[in-house]
Amino acid sequence: MGAPAVRVTTATEAAAADAATIAAGVPSRALMQRAGAAAAAEIVRRYAALLGAGVAVHAGPGNNGGDAWVVARALRRYGVRVGVTQWGAPAPTTDDARYEHDRARDAGDVPAPTGAERVVVDGVLGTGARAPARDYAEAYAAELARARDAAAPNARRVVVALDVPTGLDATTGAAIGTAVRADLTLVFGTLKRGLLVDRDAAGEIAVLDIGLDDVAFAPPGRASLPTLVTADAFSADVLRSFPADAHKGVRGKVAVVGGAAGMAGAAALASDAALRSGAGMVRAVVAPESVPILQNGLHAAMATAWPAPDDADTLQHAVLDWADAILLGPGLGRSDAAAALLERVLSAWRGPVVVDADALNHYAGRLGALGALLAGRPALLTPHPLELARLLGTTVDDVLARRFEIAGEAARTAHAAVLLKGVPTVVSDGAATLVSATGTPTLGTAGSGDVLGGIAAALLAHTPVDETALLRGAAAAWTHGRAGELATALRGGVRGATLADVLDALRDAWPRDGTAESRAPYPVIAELPRVVG
Repeated sequence: MGAPAVRVTTATEAAAADAATIAAGVPSRALMQRAGAAAAAEIVRRYAALLGAGVAVHAGPGNNGGDAWVVARALRRYGVRVGVTQWGAPAPTTDDARYEHDRARDAGDVPAPTGAERVVVDGVLGTGARAPARDYAEAYAAELARARDAAAPNARRVVVALDVPTGLDATTGAAIGTAVRADLTLVFGTLKRGLLVDRDAAGEIAVLDIGLDDVAFAPPGRASLPTLVTADAFSADVLRSFPADAHKGVRGKVAVVGGAAGMAGAAALASDAALRSGAGMVRAVVAPESVPILQNGLHAAMATAWPAPDDADTLQHAVLDWADAILLGPGLGRSDAAAALLERVLSAWRGPVVVDADALNHYAGRLGALGALLAGRPALLTPHPLELARLLGTTVDDVLARRFEIAGEAARTAHAAVLLKGVPTVVSDGAATLVSATGTPTLGTAGSGDVLGGIAAALLAHTPVDETALLRGAAAAWTHGRAGELATALRGGVRGATLADVLDALRDAWPRDGTAESRAPYPVIAELPRVVG
């Protein structure tokens, strides 16, 4: 049995999930105790070598501080020396937090931290924090920064945040005054959106199951909450296995339409990625000037020149009758010839399609017109924020502010799944939304989107016509990001890695044999590494 699905929530949605669980019969104090006990166990598991110097716990006046007091008491039961600082009030101000504060003190003296501790637990502000910044939180963040700066170079000191780092808006990822930079964030129940937006503040992320009730994730009359994409979620149908006697035709044929003069590289990257993602055959349909470049640089792919406007036979036989999936856009350009070819393909092709790059730009402000052409088949749009802003006639700031909702809005207009690239990547078909948080800045380079498009097209080559492209788009985003992580690690950082390394890393990025991804034992239900820059 796989791990529970990890829901991605706003601060309000997280509070509603807690409230629904409490209404279903779980005492609020039990949720706090589960969260704190699970966090303490994870701290012991990860940082056993540092615990001899003790743990400094910083507790705020609210329920996040209550979690911190549970952590303190649990760590003492493990035999760890713990010092606690209470911030914002002489004692907690909520009933549950006050109970845990009193319980911890009843168990024995609770000294102040000595300053020599190697592990710091940040429980000052939680998901309910809002601007403006609180004076005590600013003072705490400044003290934490000073302590880090004063630490000896060889004295490793880690900061573990409970649910969210103090000063980080759990919904938007914006800093509320000075945000704490955590080495590890232990997240309770649901993964807060802000952590996925500001990965630098979050550090490593581990989501802990605290027993939220299923009713919390399916509010009556509302759409289900976005779900984090993990390797566990990949079904055998999405990552299709091939029979022992499979040949190139069985493995799927992908046509890549793009590669205008001077932009052959985009079509080459997409074609290479499709081949490395399982496609049995790839044909790059590119401008005549780009054909020799494709033939010389990518021997495993075929290349065909863009059919002339009056050449219906080549378009029909080389593309429409041949392909199992088509990728439109890599290096397509914005010429009249490119626009005419795009319109011809979309009007005639009824199979799975990925629309990317300049194929999207040709429909700037006309998403409804594109949707009319895409309706009735598995289709995936893969815009970055600027491309989606152009499609919708809005601003990039609007797209980023509403990234978790706007992909679904666009999907309903486009009659297609929309994969909105970014940190994180959001994939929606208008009914369900999936969030992929894999990747590193290695992927922030020209051509990376072409690689993603090729991966997605290969996965779509076997999509039944009555399915959406949602799951395959999410699998492509996750695998693309995972390949970026592997390439970055192999080259020792972003500056040493290239897209060639990402393409090479694809061989190891795919989940193996349907097995669950490696992670810490339950109650950890998802882990995200620190993003290496």
